[in-house]
Order: sequence, then structure tokens, then C-alpha cells
Amino acid sequence: MIEVQNLYKSFGEKEILKGVNMHLAKGENLGILGKSGVGKSVLTKCIVRLIEPDQGEIKVLGKDIINMKEDELNEIRKDIGYLFQGGALYDSMSVRENLEFPIRRTQYAGRKIEVDERVEQSLRSVGLLDAIDKMPSELSGGMKKRIGLARALILRPKVILYDEPTTGLDSVTSGEISELILKVQEEYNAASIIITHDMKCAKIATNRIKIIMDGVFNAEGTYDELSRSREKEIRAFFI
Repeated sequence: MIEVQNLYKSFGEKEILKGVNMHLAKGENLGILGKSGVGKSVLTKCIVRLIEPDQGEIKVLGKDIINMKEDELNEIRKDIGYLFQGGALYDSMSVRENLEFPIRRTQYAGRKIEVDERVEQSLRSVGLLDAIDKMPSELSGGMKKRIGLARALILRPKVILYDEPTTGLDSVTSGEISELILKVQEEYNAASIIITHDMKCAKIATNRIKIIMDGVFNAEGTYDELSRSREKEIRAFFI
């Protein structure tokens, strides 16, 4: 679903990614762990070219996105759902309007009844159909995350990128979001990358984990495998 080879990215003199290699298999949830500022979010934004990499290769669904023209890039982005850290809802739009927005922005707009059905189905998937006419200011942090996920699902993506999906949430809500990510994997069979500091989320929602340090991935395995590592830097994540 995604292949990244020898990916480099610097900002000024600060090197962030120093030759990252990774792949995402069909239907799997891949967790990415790392300290703050090591390039986890930079990596996912390079994958959708919200940030332009300096060097390397990125293939999404078998297509080279580095050399894509803007119209080709926008087309493949329809197959990629992105859940931002804060949900990134439009404050001036209702929940319904937030979910309709990506549909209206694509070539597929459909008849009103089809759009309504798709919006309602996405909200049912995250258990918030009753919030359809609320404004973002009326939602809790956990609800905003769920609505953000519903919007990420609205175009039925083949790949979903989660950027810190449980940040700022209490333990109970964090667990609910993690279980929801697992439900989405089962229901939509989408492949996902999950960037997280939340080890509970990593344990519940991932099939495989990669740890990034000093600009490259230096450890990989399941949650249980990595939690048994004898390497001090790896064990630090699981304490």
C-alpha cells in the first residue's frame, strides 16, 4: 500500500529524516513510535506531499507520488484518509457540513440523498450520528476526534494516516478511540499508519510497530516483541 525508500528531509541545517525506509501492507495497522521532534509527522506529511521531501522514493498504491503533477496527486489523495492531531474541523461548519466538504471538493458530488447516506454511514461508524447537526464548539475532545475520523472515512479511503489520534484525551476516551481504530480496520479493511505516544493505543490498535530514532527506523516488531527488548532505548517506550 505504501513504500518509502531512502527518504530524507531537512529544515535549514536541521536534519529530520535521514534515509527512512518502510512499507505498509494491505489491511495492516502500522504503529510509529518515537520521541517528540524526531520526524514522525513529517514522514506522514511527506507521504501525502503536504511536505516536499528532499530525497527518496515514495509509492502509494503502487504509484510514484514524488513526481506526480498536482491533478494526479489530488486524485490519489482521495484514497488516503488523514486524521490530524486536533481533528482539524472547520469551526464555522456543522458536523454535517464538515463531512460533506470533502465530497463536494471531489469530482464525485452525487445526488443529495447519496451524500446524506454517506455522511450518516460515516457517523454511524464512529457512533455519533446524533451529533450530525452540532457545531464543533459543542463537541468534547473525544467527539472531535471521532468526527475527524468520520470525515477521514467519508471517501472510503484505502489508506488512513492517524497523527496522534489519542493526544489530549483521558484514559477512558483514549481507549475508546483505540478500539474504534481497530473497528475501522476490520470494517473498511483499510491499511493505516498510526503515529502515537500512547502505548495503550499502540497495544490495542497496531499489528506491527516501528521505532524511529536519529532520523531512521532502528527497531521493528509487534508490541509484545518490542516490549521484551533488552535494548535500553527501546524498553524506555514500554516503561
